[in-house]
Amino acid sequence: MGGLHTLLSKSLRGRKAISIPLSDGDSFSSVPIPQDVGIFSEAKQSIIKLVELFVERAHVSRASDIHIDPCADSLRIRLRIDGALQDAHVLPLSIHTEIISRIKILSGMRIDEHYSAQDGRFRLDANPSSKIDVRVSVVPTYYGENAVLRLLSESAEEYTLPGLGFTSRNRETIARALLRPYGMILATGPTGSGKTTSMYTLVKMLNDKNVSIVTLEDPIEYSITGISQIQINQKTGLSFATGLRSILRQDPNIIMVGEIRDEETARLAVNTALTGHRILSTLHTNDAASSVARLLDMGVEPYLIASTVSVVIGQRLVRRLCEHCKESYILSDAERASLLEVLPGESIGARSTFYRARGCAKCADVGFFGRIGIHEVMEVTGAVRDAILTKEAAHTIRSIAIEAGMVSMDVDGFRKAARGMTSLEEMLRIRYE
Repeated sequence: MGGLHTLLSKSLRGRKAISIPLSDGDSFSSVPIPQDVGIFSEAKQSIIKLVELFVERAHVSRASDIHIDPCADSLRIRLRIDGALQDAHVLPLSIHTEIISRIKILSGMRIDEHYSAQDGRFRLDANPSSKIDVRVSVVPTYYGENAVLRLLSESAEEYTLPGLGFTSRNRETIARALLRPYGMILATGPTGSGKTTSMYTLVKMLNDKNVSIVTLEDPIEYSITGISQIQINQKTGLSFATGLRSILRQDPNIIMVGEIRDEETARLAVNTALTGHRILSTLHTNDAASSVARLLDMGVEPYLIASTVSVVIGQRLVRRLCEHCKESYILSDAERASLLEVLPGESIGARSTFYRARGCAKCADVGFFGRIGIHEVMEVTGAVRDAILTKEAAHTIRSIAIEAGMVSMDVDGFRKAARGMTSLEEMLRIRYE
């Protein structure tokens, strides 16, 4: 963080100072920043560098998003690290306009439009070996325009199923589905649960010079060599449904649809899987079994769901305990009784040693470093298929899937907590969030 300190100190020396608290433990309490927009306009190069440093600092901090929020008398900069927002900088409100204008220029937005939402994208070359793609959303708020920058690192191609937290049993179930020449693999969960990353990982596993892979995405988050990626554009009429129709004339073997949002896309995806294609897509549901009810609500017939859906992956992301400072403790009787209310007794067993966050310099006193997935992988075979055909309720399908061998997200999270990968508090927080 010396770069930000040096830049502001040298180029703005002598101006009124404010305090910039840093979430990573660094501190410099008198960084000179001018309180007047006109003065700052004389040093436009500093604004340009300042925005770059925000992005670079967020990238180094493993942040997924930068939130630039104007308040009544200040400009708050926050970073979302491991799924949690943390304060990074507090700047004078007077430089807000300059920062937003610079972001708009980088993103190809209209700088003279201040009362409507705008979206854009730009790429920053952090260093010769690292490029950061940034997706930008700017919306008007009471105190001025708010900007959220989503950082899209090129490291997505390095992900593997074990690295994402899938157990060996779940990996075997997914591998069976990937070997089928047709059918659907769905990933479900709320926004920010890692569905897209899971889909990209599966696409990378299927990527081969002997097959044609086409994706429909909104937006394209990571570039993958060897596949055709199509960006959805509602302004030109290119939606998931229209795009899927066009793709079928491109002779693909495997299609990834970023999200099934409506009835038309759902029916097209199911019919495409039925005619000999492998389809990968995502749905917004709470768990794997609820995806069946969601497809039924979209007008897909039960026999089509049972015939085409191979595997449904339900998932969440939990923060991983810092390996340098996590501490063990013995589960009390009261805590065990509370766990028994949400988990089956056979899952808890005699386990009594767990781990919790403490905080150290390595993790910025948060106690967590990185995230890992907790999953449930429902294979549509046998009794599960029969339950779908008879339109059983989601909770009934879930129970049948568990009897057939599916490990629920709750149990998967508990097992990861027992191994010291996360904490029970974190697992329960995600469960009730």
